[in-house]
Amino acid sequence: MDLYASPPKTSTNPFSPSATAATTPGTREPKLQLPSTTDPPGPQNPPRPLVWLIFGATGHMGRSLVKTALSRDDLVAAVGRTFENSPECMSELEAEHENCLGLLCDVRARETVKQVIQRTIARFGRIDIIANCSGYGVIGACEDQDEYDIRDQFETNFTGTLNIIQLSLPHFRERRSGRYLIFSSTSGALGVPGLGPYCASKYAVEGLMESMLYEVDHFNIKTTLVEPGHMRRDDTGDLVSDHLHRGFFGGAGGSGNEHNLTSPLPLYGHFLVKPPSEPYNVATSPAAHAKRMLMWLGDKQPASAVKAAHLVWQLGHCSYPPLRLILGTYAVESIRDRLKCIIEEIEDWKYLSFPSASASAGEQQQGQPGAVTTGAKDGGARSGDGSGNGPENEDADMR
Repeated sequence: MDLYASPPKTSTNPFSPSATAATTPGTREPKLQLPSTTDPPGPQNPPRPLVWLIFGATGHMGRSLVKTALSRDDLVAAVGRTFENSPECMSELEAEHENCLGLLCDVRARETVKQVIQRTIARFGRIDIIANCSGYGVIGACEDQDEYDIRDQFETNFTGTLNIIQLSLPHFRERRSGRYLIFSSTSGALGVPGLGPYCASKYAVEGLMESMLYEVDHFNIKTTLVEPGHMRRDDTGDLVSDHLHRGFFGGAGGSGNEHNLTSPLPLYGHFLVKPPSEPYNVATSPAAHAKRMLMWLGDKQPASAVKAAHLVWQLGHCSYPPLRLILGTYAVESIRDRLKCIIEEIEDWKYLSFPSASASAGEQQQGQPGAVTTGAKDGGARSGDGSGNGPENEDADMR
């Protein structure tokens, strides 16, 4: 089977899904593909069937990833959320796809995560890739979000991710192989008015995964943070989607148990809107900014969730995955501009940093090993071993 041949009737340009190009049946189209440095799946690296465990599998990104993996003959354990999906819906998914196991889980509850991992191993014999697409956010000013709002976001986004990692690492370590694909967000690199606690939870996920990268590398366990912009919901639900729709911004509400295979997913996905308090109930309020941002991105963003899922599938099968995979024009430009601002700010204020004590070594007394010398031209002190890292150095610098 040629994994890279286009469907016969497809003429969509992957770089701009709204634009079309003249094609003939059977003609290959340019496909988005990971760079050769990652050794992506292809003739030189033929993909073999892998076992995926996908949390948040009924959201628009998770659902697209489930469909992509199944279409490539991989084995998938698709995990819905206990308070949004019903066992019947997940059972229907199993009936439609023999290589799919439908499960339910609340990532905040360690026991349910443990059960999902055990059932996946019992069914398929192993787990090769764990993808966490689950997420939850509240749109509202920081002052307006109560303890429940903040706790729920952190327990879902950060603690849920940590639960998944801690409970699955023993399996990966035993096999000396495994891969984590953790969906973060541009909010893990930016501060967005109206999404303060949500951004904080994503910052926490970024720090967790970057730290863990070094801890598990010698076990041959790889990890990647997938940072998409706001993905266009161009998958209209021919796979089971029992996504909870709370009627965001005046949309139609639902009980969360309707099984609808044809209606598109709700525009604002996993974000709940918090009514603004009086001080923030103005046109320029933070919550209004976040709302406008999501409306604009949902309307203008050319990034396709379906095509992003194909890239993430390649990420699961490549030999050398990156730490971060940034998807979508908005995501790339936003994060690049943010990093540029940080560099500019560092350059603007670097003259206030304390000079290195080693720069004035020639003017200091040739001290004995371990001795403390003073009188450096920066007015500081350093340990006689020349490292400049002793506790005396820190105290003297701050005088």
